[in-house]
Amino acid sequence: MVNILLTITASLTLMLAILTVINGQKKALNIVLFFFSISIFLWLVFSLLTNLSSNPDIALHFARLSLVGPLLSSFFFSVFIKLFLSDKRREISYWVRLSLPMVPVLLLTPTKLNISSIDSYGANTQVGLLYLLAIPIIAIYSFSGVLELVKYFRHTKDKALRSQIFYIIVGINLTIIPGIIVNGLLPIIGWNEAYLYGPNFAIFMVLFFSVSILKHGLLNIRFIAVRALTYVGLLASLTAIYVILADYVARKLFDNEQFPQLVLQVSAVIILVFIFEPLRKLLDNLTRNVFFQDNYDPQSFIEDVNKILVDNLEVETLLNKIVNTIENNLKSDFCSFYIRDTSYYKSRTIGDGQSGFNEKESNKLKELLPKIRKKTISIYDSSATKEEAEVVDIMKNANAEVLVRLVSTLEYEVHGVGYLFIGPKKTGKLYNDQDLKILEIISNELVIAVQNALRFEEIEQFNVTLQKKIDDATKELKASNDKLKALDEAKDEFVSMASHQLRTPLTSIKGYVSMVLEEDAGKINEQQKQMLGQAMFSSQRMVYLISDLLNVSRLKTGKFIIESKPVYLPDLVESEMSQLYDGAAAKNITLSFDKPKSFSTLSLDDIKLRQVVMNFTDNAIYYTQSGGKINVSLKDKKDSVEFTVEDNGMGVPKAEQHKLFAKFYRADNARKARPDGTGLGLFMAKKVIVAQGGSLIFDSKEGKGSTFGFSFPKEKLEITTTEG
Repeated sequence: MVNILLTITASLTLMLAILTVINGQKKALNIVLFFFSISIFLWLVFSLLTNLSSNPDIALHFARLSLVGPLLSSFFFSVFIKLFLSDKRREISYWVRLSLPMVPVLLLTPTKLNISSIDSYGANTQVGLLYLLAIPIIAIYSFSGVLELVKYFRHTKDKALRSQIFYIIVGINLTIIPGIIVNGLLPIIGWNEAYLYGPNFAIFMVLFFSVSILKHGLLNIRFIAVRALTYVGLLASLTAIYVILADYVARKLFDNEQFPQLVLQVSAVIILVFIFEPLRKLLDNLTRNVFFQDNYDPQSFIEDVNKILVDNLEVETLLNKIVNTIENNLKSDFCSFYIRDTSYYKSRTIGDGQSGFNEKESNKLKELLPKIRKKTISIYDSSATKEEAEVVDIMKNANAEVLVRLVSTLEYEVHGVGYLFIGPKKTGKLYNDQDLKILEIISNELVIAVQNALRFEEIEQFNVTLQKKIDDATKELKASNDKLKALDEAKDEFVSMASHQLRTPLTSIKGYVSMVLEEDAGKINEQQKQMLGQAMFSSQRMVYLISDLLNVSRLKTGKFIIESKPVYLPDLVESEMSQLYDGAAAKNITLSFDKPKSFSTLSLDDIKLRQVVMNFTDNAIYYTQSGGKINVSLKDKKDSVEFTVEDNGMGVPKAEQHKLFAKFYRADNARKARPDGTGLGLFMAKKVIVAQGGSLIFDSKEGKGSTFGFSFPKEKLEITTTEG
């Protein structure tokens, strides 16, 4: 039974060593605990080999080696405690001085000074001077670490850390004190057989260290360790049952009778097969109840939070419900939100009554948190930066163990909407990686929800103050609006009257100029003809401008009417082009129009359509530089007719194209090239085309030219197909 206990303890110790190192290969604390566990493991293994060796020489060799384990384990325990309590890296010379007392003892362990003689199976052990010297060295290393733990235990207020320290103190004392007595003092006074039992006390160290790891989060390997402990316990239970049934009972009842022993062994195996699954479930439930009292379903936790975020928009209600959900799932002593200043509220703490940080601490956190590229800060993080360490000190003063920033980005100098701070767990356990990860996930969703709630809160408060201003301003706006309407009506009346008054003298001017050009009043030379042609062209432009003004006025009064009649577009376009060739030539611009030989006759407003053709072509001439080209095209397609004016002029900036057909709007480059424009031509062109069932054609690239035109469907407008 002694050897079975040694085997089980050695297995648990090796498992502890492996788990600590694979969980944190780069962490000094994990590495030191690994070597401490391996030292205990060597002590147990060499002691077991000593007990099992029938050859006295081999037993003596393993017995001497077994002293290495206690020496190394006491040293590494002392190192572990120093790192555990301070986590400060010391100079190499410090660790060298710390290890010097045990170096000569380790070097002399294979000699007679250690153990002089031993019988087979570890009986009648005779210890030497070196062995006696090793006992106080082990005690000094071990109890120096224990004294530091006790001193720290008495001063710290951290519940989780106190629980960890308590289990470490109990476990190491239950191993070292009996071990020194049984393996040190009793062999000195002559009870040599006691030497066999000393290593068995290591089971207490392993168990209490395991509880500190499993139940209180030491080194944060709880989940893996609990699963491993379950299966080690399962293996140990099955082994014990088999040994009792197949070995002990068989020898007691049947002694040397082989067949009954074989039957009992087979029966034991069959029993093990049937009890394996129930025993595994029992151990699973046991470890879950003992080590996972604070367990929760992460998915349900997140779903509960999401439901609250969806169903609530008022800040206080929303955050108080989140607080209750976090406390219920994480078993926290308290949980509170700190929300920064808003337009209508000063900074506030919302939670379960905890005051949180004082004004000085809050101001310090405002300064530190934007410099930290983490959303979740835990007081257990051993790799904290300088700023994080300062935040952790503030958290400890407020008894908070976790702080979660409510920020949407981790860029520097980002304050966010506030932060969430959480106290220790009611169970005394630590917040593990899963807890911190869940809190970070929740914080990402909380940021948006809290921002929306704060905006809603501001809107509500803003509405209260705004309503009165709106009521006061409404009367003033109404009076101003009445004045604007009166001015607008007066303007429309003036434009309409002025346009009508201008048409009569302008018609007379056009008539007389036309008569002179046709030489009704006598012969004129070429220069006079050219000058009168320009006057005629300008008069026609004035006619179109007046028509645009009148049409705008008619649009507002609902008197804008399309007067359709049969129109043969090639003749209409040719007629308008004839008035523009001289103007284009004067600017050294090539204006071309290839008149179709045959074309469909459509039902359109002849006068208004002439204005559109003239406007598109006239604009092209004005906004095309000297030496440019303008191509006027008229196409009779299967289902429609198309008219386009394509130039290589200045074009329209892309950012202004969407406003080009608005009333009185002109692009910046157009205003510079032609300051006298009104911005009505394209506006009215669009109205005329759309009112007759057509659509505009427009494409332009700044610096490369523009294409303006229109398209009419033939199905509804075509009358007959005629020849030119």
